[in-house]
Amino acid sequence: MSHAPSSAVERGVAAGCSVVLWLSTAVIFVILVANTVLRYATGSSLQWANEVPELLFPWLVMAGVVLASLQGAHIATTFLMDAAPPQVRRITGTASWLVVAGMYATLAVATFRMLEVVHDEKSPILQLPGSVTYVCVMVGMGVLALLALQSAWRTWSAPPAAPATDEVPVAHW
Repeated sequence: MSHAPSSAVERGVAAGCSVVLWLSTAVIFVILVANTVLRYATGSSLQWANEVPELLFPWLVMAGVVLASLQGAHIATTFLMDAAPPQVRRITGTASWLVVAGMYATLAVATFRMLEVVHDEKSPILQLPGSVTYVCVMVGMGVLALLALQSAWRTWSAPPAAPATDEVPVAHW
């Protein structure tokens, strides 16, 4: 799935994840800089300054994971699939994406079931429920399942690929 977002779903996911990524990074940076300046200038710090980055960091990570998945930037070993005939690649690729979608959906459902349990855990100072960070995992897994289903459809409905050349790809160091 190494392509620029082309569908409305992909563009929406990319935009949403980019906003979460930039906002969480900016807020974490500002809080950490302000707390560091306060420590050196006054010897004291903001009481809540450790909790907010801890709550935002999972959102930042999950947004990055979804964006990397959307852009096909995860590590993949493709030499076996590249050597297979087009019809085998199509069937195997579609089946693989469906398994991946099922696994992500299972993780999303399992996280949803845990929300009630972790909701009772409160952060010490802000008293925010623990479910705040679990929701980001649940949403991220759900979006990844949706993107995997879209990849399965794209793989199944793609026209047969042209035969591969005998050129050896150059490593991108």
